[in-house]
Amino acid sequence: MNIVTIQFDNDKQPKYLQLFEHIKKLISGGQLKPGERLPTVRNLSRSLNVNNITVVNAYKQLEIHKYVTAKKGSGYFVSNIKMQKEDTLSSGDLGMSIAPDTINFASATPHPSIFPAESFKECIIEVLERDRGFAFGYQESNGFIPLRNSILEYLARKYNIRAANEENVLIVSGAQQGIDLVGKVLLNPGDYVITENPTYDGAVAVFKSRGARVVGVNMEEDGIDLIDLEKKIRICKPRLIYLMTCYQNPTTVSYSRQKLNQVLQLIRKYNIYAVEDDSMSELNFDNGELTTLKCLDKENTCVIYLKSFSKILMPGLRAGCMIIPDVLVKDFTKIKHNTDLSSSGLIQRALDLYFRTGKWEEHLQYMKEIYRGKYEFMLAQLERLEKLGVKYNRPNGGLYFWISLPKKLSAREIYNECRANGLVLIPSGVFYELDNKSKDRSLRLSFASSNIEEIRCGMAILEKCLDDTIPAVDIM
Repeated sequence: MNIVTIQFDNDKQPKYLQLFEHIKKLISGGQLKPGERLPTVRNLSRSLNVNNITVVNAYKQLEIHKYVTAKKGSGYFVSNIKMQKEDTLSSGDLGMSIAPDTINFASATPHPSIFPAESFKECIIEVLERDRGFAFGYQESNGFIPLRNSILEYLARKYNIRAANEENVLIVSGAQQGIDLVGKVLLNPGDYVITENPTYDGAVAVFKSRGARVVGVNMEEDGIDLIDLEKKIRICKPRLIYLMTCYQNPTTVSYSRQKLNQVLQLIRKYNIYAVEDDSMSELNFDNGELTTLKCLDKENTCVIYLKSFSKILMPGLRAGCMIIPDVLVKDFTKIKHNTDLSSSGLIQRALDLYFRTGKWEEHLQYMKEIYRGKYEFMLAQLERLEKLGVKYNRPNGGLYFWISLPKKLSAREIYNECRANGLVLIPSGVFYELDNKSKDRSLRLSFASSNIEEIRCGMAILEKCLDDTIPAVDIM
């Protein structure tokens, strides 16, 4: 039995979560081996000088995340984490960890060949000539003030979001950091979070890491199921609701204005916060009007708006922003400072110039044309699959298609077949909170990182795998 030691950081997070993260790293790194028994609650609490409940809660989190197994009367033992990882899929792993010659329908990251490297380089050079060494200093924790004003002007013009001022804007290093900040500011162990079902698995992982309990609400054609949502709000009394209202990941659904108004009424009625995660709304191919929930929150009281620029600009910049309700500004600024003193000053200044010189709008139109062409081509290829019983949405925007398979087909099995034949996509089980076979019926296809020829070849692989599988299913 290895001795577990840890130096607690009192300002970081609850001690039991620090202990959970520490032991998790020991298990993942191999210092604690599969089958090895963890110290008893009493012994570990005594050696770390913490109370028993801290260790109990840490062990329970490890058990929930399947890092350890509890044996009645014997204690806690390290699980076979290697087997767990092989059996667990995540959208991030599927999008990144693939062989070079594999066609990638999993990733929503643009191909590096279309990054605006030259135009952004011009902004970096101008910033260096203008600001010299100041470009490399720390900015305010909540962001470079001119950039915050540029973003406010853009959001007001593009989405009619006008309730905020520069104090409400927080620059973050990507959407994932924004979600992490939400968890640190708003969630305590045992709190409930309501999400759409299915939803982005990266957000669910963050909420669970804070000890929160996640409850999913099914999606309809124009947004979340309001009847089920209100029922679960009454039962669970959640701290927050996490939503993607424009080209939702993975279903591609966009909320109607009527449904957004009804969601806003509910969160006000029950005095809870909504986190609106928006990374896709610019990618609107039919020029129809999209409304955000934040636009309707005219008093800036209950909607935390999270905006990522990665899917359009360059993901490695790690650039995004949050619009924070007035009452939460101090809390978010403090936690941002504790988590990350400052996002890159050079990148913030260059991005501000990118907005102010009109380069952002130019690049946005360029990206929309590229993505529209890929969208229309994949849509045409999908029409060929209708004869096999495949159904799908026509979102008219975003970077995905969400397709439903014929009855008796398993999305996980089709994923395995496609991967064996050189195509990676994402099976629906990744996005659902519960392991339910009835949810193993859909696939998410992204056209973001593939060219036209790769889309053609990838769709041919998918068609063949479906065609080969359906007769076998029909015979059974």
